[in-house]
Amino acid sequence: MYKRILVSTDGSELSGKAVNHAIALAAQCGAELVAMTVVPHYPRSYYDGSLPLSNEEVERVEKHWAEGGHKILDTIRDAAQAKGVAASDVVVKSDLVADAIIETAKKQDVDLIVMASHGRKGVSRLLLGSETQQVLTRSEIPVLVLR
Repeated sequence: MYKRILVSTDGSELSGKAVNHAIALAAQCGAELVAMTVVPHYPRSYYDGSLPLSNEEVERVEKHWAEGGHKILDTIRDAAQAKGVAASDVVVKSDLVADAIIETAKKQDVDLIVMASHGRKGVSRLLLGSETQQVLTRSEIPVLVLR
């Protein structure tokens, strides 16, 4: 059914549920798993909301964020391999999370994207936005949303 499944995570408990489901689904289908996380770029200007840091400090902060992303994905890759699922991981630096997920899914040639959703409604959804909603409505690849 599925050959390559992408699971996007931010390391939260809720996205952990989506990760577990994606691993189980990949094991059932004999699919490969691609785990991904998106880390932001450090704001570079006063108008972006940054603190005045040197380029070296900005690079250090971004490196720290990327290393944190790799730690999250290392855990997922190990859990997948423990279940007999071939897994790879991708850390993407981007401020546009939904775009990064969709683009990574295309580049990785996956046939399913698995994500978690908080299920926010009303004003909180409008104020906080929903990366999952954006992926769901804009992706040409099927999306499985878990709550």
